This record gives sequence, C-alpha cells and structure tokens, in this order.
Amino acid sequence: MVIRSIDQKDYSRLSEIYRQGIETGIATFETKVPDWQDWNAAHLPECRIATFEGNVMTGWAALSPVSGRCVYAGVAEVSVYVAADFCGKGIGKVLLQELIKVSEKAGLWTLQAGIFAENTGNIKLHEYCGFRTIGFREKIGQLNGVWKDSVLMERRSKIVGL
Repeated sequence: MVIRSIDQKDYSRLSEIYRQGIETGIATFETKVPDWQDWNAAHLPECRIATFEGNVMTGWAALSPVSGRCVYAGVAEVSVYVAADFCGKGIGKVLLQELIKVSEKAGLWTLQAGIFAENTGNIKLHEYCGFRTIGFREKIGQLNGVWKDSVLMERRSKIVGL
C-alpha cells in the first residue's frame, strides 16, 4: 500500500469512493458528489491524502477548515472514505493516522469529526486514533427525510499548539 497526496488528477476515483460513502446513508449529509472546483475549494490543499494498491485508489482522507476566523486557523474537520471493495482491511486506520501526521506538519492543533450516531465503526476508528467524544447533537439535520443524530469528536495534538 502506498500513501500519497492527491490532486485534481485523482478526483475521478476520489469522487467514486465519495459516491459510495454517500450511498451508505451513514457517512454524510451530502446527497451528491460535488464537482472538483467545489471539493477543491472546501479542502485544505496540504491535507489531502489517499491510499493506493498499484494504481487503484483504495481510500482517501482530507481536512476542511472549520472557520475563516484566524483564531480557528489550527482547527479542521476530518473526512475519511474507503472504497467499498476495500472496507474492513484497516485502510481507514492507516488514512486517519497519516492524516493526523500531515495535519501536525501543517500546524493544525485540533481535528474535529461529526459522525452519524449509527456509524459505530467510524466512531471506533476515531477513538482508536486518539479522538474523544465531546458531544452529541440530537436530530441535527435530515437526510432524505430522516432526522440524524451526530456524535462530535475531537483530537488535540500533543505536539502542535502547546
């Protein structure tokens, strides 16, 4: 397995993996994959990575800023998606652990995740990687007419922003 940064040339496969995540109904409130321009504008350029087996992208992870205010410049929201054919092989853990390293190199001190309460596998993944639950949002939004609860998790760096 190879981990490397990703850019526009990788977007076709990234968007397919994202579409698979959307279709699960437990990964995101998004109902369609954005185009490259919108996805690119929403994610930090220095914090976009993917895993590959040969030339096949097996998963991706990226960070989005949580705010435009300078006080939150070191805080970002996590996205981790694994291709359906590669789920259960530890790729999510590899991606999240590497994303943490990349985020700290970029000077980020806090990573946040908002995870649907029923997505217990993703919650366990984040716990394994040092995230802690900081809150619960009841019926925070609807997806396809169904109210969704979310678990708020965060990880505070032990080397950045001390």
